[in-house]
This record gives sequence, structure tokens and C-alpha cells, in this order.
Amino acid sequence: VQLQASGGGLVQAGESLRLSCAASLGAGMLYAMAWFRQGPGKEREFVAALAWGSGSKSYADSVKGRFTVSKDNDKMTLYLQLDNLRPEDTAVYYCAAVEWGKTIISLARVNTYDYWGQGTQVTVSS
Repeated sequence: VQLQASGGGLVQAGESLRLSCAASLGAGMLYAMAWFRQGPGKEREFVAALAWGSGSKSYADSVKGRFTVSKDNDKMTLYLQLDNLRPEDTAVYYCAAVEWGKTIISLARVNTYDYWGQGTQVTVSS
């Protein structure tokens, strides 16, 4: 399984970006995908998740109302729309995926996910 993330860049505070993550597995195998981020000197933290079959979405409190997670079933691609960006959103953003069959406690936990993309850098200047 491969996850290919893209879309990062350098923007000013208040601007927007859209991240994409293409997955090389079938929709029938995929339980959920998510976005995490890791800022300089910080641990990797949850941003948003999407249950692939139900379409149910969840967000970290720090991004609610500013970030939107979505999917394209035909392209097997997960998106993250980042609006009203802040300097504290600066981080490497990673996409992650987990297949059906795994006991899942929370989609917000790093150790829920078996597959990770390579990361894409988002830098927000003030």
C-alpha cells in the first residue's frame, strides 16, 4: 500500500491550501484515512479523519471550522482543505490509512494507522 501526499507550500496567514493524498488500495479494503501533522520540535498530532464507507468526519479542536476533509472514491484520494491558515499550522502534514479488520479504538490515534504517506510541508508566515 502506498500513500502519496501533495499540495503543501508557503503561504501567508489567512490564505488557503489544499492537500491531496492518493491511496493505492481498493475502497472495499479501506476503513479510514486521516491527516496528522508534526511541527518543529513537536510530536505528531491528529488533524482530521474520514471513515471511508460512512463518510463520517472528525477534526481536532484546533482546526474545526477552518479545515475540511473530503474524499474522491473514484480517485481513491483524500483531501484536506486548509482555510484561514495561521502560523501555528506550520508543520509537515502526513496522510495515513487503516484497513478493515483491525480493532480500532480511536481514529485520532497515531498507532491506529498502518500506512503513512511521505509528508508534505506547510509553512504559514505571519
